Formats: sequence, C-alpha cells, structure tokens
Amino acid sequence: MSLEPLTLTSAGASAQILPGFGFNCFSWRPVVAGACFEALWAAPEFANGKGKPSHSGIPILFPFPGRIRDSAYEFGGKRYTLTASGMNAGNAIHGFVMDRPWEVIERGEHCAVARFQASRVEPKILEEWPADFELTAEYALSATTLSFTLTVRNPDTRPLPWGLGLHPYFRVPLGAKGDSRACQLQVPASQRWELLNVLPTGNQLEVAGPFDLRAGRAIGEQAYDDVYGGLESSVAGYQCAVVDPTNRRRIEVHFGQEYRAIVVYTPPHREAVCIEPYTCVPDPFWLTSQGHDVGLRILPPGDSFITRVNYSAH
Repeated sequence: MSLEPLTLTSAGASAQILPGFGFNCFSWRPVVAGACFEALWAAPEFANGKGKPSHSGIPILFPFPGRIRDSAYEFGGKRYTLTASGMNAGNAIHGFVMDRPWEVIERGEHCAVARFQASRVEPKILEEWPADFELTAEYALSATTLSFTLTVRNPDTRPLPWGLGLHPYFRVPLGAKGDSRACQLQVPASQRWELLNVLPTGNQLEVAGPFDLRAGRAIGEQAYDDVYGGLESSVAGYQCAVVDPTNRRRIEVHFGQEYRAIVVYTPPHREAVCIEPYTCVPDPFWLTSQGHDVGLRILPPGDSFITRVNYSAH
C-alpha cells in the first residue's frame, strides 16, 4: 500500500489526500481575507499511515456510517455477520473503505478522482455485504472551498443497501489564537436520537439546553457524541457551521436532503470538533426492522447515485 500523499492547490489554498489510506483528505488550508490556515485536524503521524483512520482528516464511511449492533444484521431474508471493532463493545463501525486503498484515476492541479470497488480491493467484503459496490470520489479545491462528490454504483445483480457518512475533524480554534471552548456549533436539528450504549433506541428527543445548536452555541466544556435528526433545511439543503469568534473565521458544511442525520462529536483531546452528515441513522437495519424510516438506501442493480458535500471557509 502506497502512502504517498496527493496535493491539490488553488489560489494559495491547498489540500492533502491519502489515496492509499481511505482517500482521506487530512489537510485543508483555505485562504480567507488573504491568510491561509489549517482547517482540519489530523494526528501527527497520520500521513505516515499511523493512527486510527477514523480519528483524523475526513474519513469516508461506507456502506454504513456509525455502528451496527452486535456486528450482525438481516437483509433480503439472510443474516450477515460483520467484523467487529475491538473498541466498540462487539459492534461493527464505519464500513469498509476508510482504511483501504483507493485507485487514483484522475489527477489535476485543483482536483483528484479515485475509485473503490469492493470485489477488486478485497473480495472478502462480499461475504459481509449483500452486494458489490463501486465508489467514485472527487475532491475539488478553490481558494475558499473544498468539494467532495461521490458516485455510488451497483455493479452487481443483487440490490445494494447502503449509507454514507463523512466524518470531518475541524481544528478548533480556527487560527493560531483563541480557545476551542469559545468556538460555536451551528446545527439545524430539532431532535436527537436517544442512545443506549452509543446505539439508537428508536426514540427521538426534542433538543434542549446544550444540545440545541440551531442558533449556535459555544462548545464550552460540553462533550458531544450525539446523533441529530429532525433536520431543518432551506431550498438549497442543509447548512452547519463551526464559528470561531476570536479569529473571526467560519467553516460551513453544505449538503442535500438525501442526508437524514448529523452526528456531532468532540474528541477527548478537544483540539477538534466533528460535524458529520449521514445519509442514514446508525444501525439502520435494526431501526428499519422496528418500523423507523431512517434513510437506508437500496440501489437496484446497474443503478447509480450521486451526492455532494461542500466545505467552505469564511
């Protein structure tokens, strides 16, 4: 596995991506008001392939974001067993693609495209998932914006269940000065899913107090690891933000209505905050079996689906 980073540049901005480690964009340095700053957090040795791939940069979570309870699920009348994560109480987490190599198929100064097909990268995946899948991902960079576009294609003869999550670690504060606790989170969600052992119970709670992020709220000492629903959209879709009042900078996350949940997470080191758009709520097979519509998508054979998330700096 090659860990040579791929670098994009545009009008003074830059981004670095590791195709050999999940096509993870682990550095994004936009230009705002003539100044360049690092907007993403990554572990110091991440570029060398060290550290957990889910803990740095922008991990791509597919075909299931979040956890699947007991590392097992049923689909199409068949029971499937997943490889459990050693740190998640026997639950599988975050899919198959975030720590495996992607094939770069196009590279330019401002953009890069890579492909991942399960049956070609690691056929064993098809023992754990109902159908093969092919992903084509593109990062495109401008002075202030990093765009991510993903095409999901079903090359199989069987239906493909899937969900996508993006897990960006935004560095806080957004500059050389300030306190991460003063940075604010803005998330347009009126509900959050009740969790038991970090798994949704099926109940949704109205947001209140430190969990109501609709008008923006300073992080303070609050620890978040929460799944938000009841998303409130505009015509253009959803917009979340991390706001740094000290450095007068703002990172916005824009995504469409195909996304059904937002996970907000504060890592223990408190040097970053995650605002994660998910197309489905974690543990979607169990929740669907309980009668909840949580966004689990089924792609027919030969079909494809395109989705996009934009990160913009202000």
